Amino acid sequence: MSAENGTPDDHPAGSPGTPVGPRPEPIRFFGTTWVDHDSGYAARRIGVAVGSLAAATAACFVLRIAYQGFRIAEVGGFVTLLMVVMFAVCSALAFGHTWEAFKRRPDPDRRRSLRGLLTVGFVGSLFAYFFRSLAEAPGEKLHREEYETARAQYAKRMSRRSGNPKKRRRS
Repeated sequence: MSAENGTPDDHPAGSPGTPVGPRPEPIRFFGTTWVDHDSGYAARRIGVAVGSLAAATAACFVLRIAYQGFRIAEVGGFVTLLMVVMFAVCSALAFGHTWEAFKRRPDPDRRRSLRGLLTVGFVGSLFAYFFRSLAEAPGEKLHREEYETARAQYAKRMSRRSGNPKKRRRS
């Protein structure tokens, strides 16, 4: 969507066949079905919830294998404890960061600086995605607020533009 006027970038404003006004931003796995909750929205939400839970379960299984590898290698209790604490803390921080990203747009610089932490704590991000998909499409509330604000601003702009300015009487 064009940042200046809310029109799609790929179609000029006012061309035949294009909707007038701002268009909703698609959400991953949902497209724009979140607007009216149509085209299999409920099935997609169930699929996302099941998929993220399955991915989190598989990730926990992989971490369990890594933990067993440390135990077999007999690296010592301190290193094993450090690994467990690192994954637990990073997962908790990733959960919190991902959960907040569903409520408001994250700062790109901060997100870039946290990339490593979010990668290590991927299990937390998967659980945040799972829990959020139980209530709505992850990020739907944020996108809905932005879309409704854009529509209200567009309606306000269009209501001010009535008639042809050339035909106005000059006092």
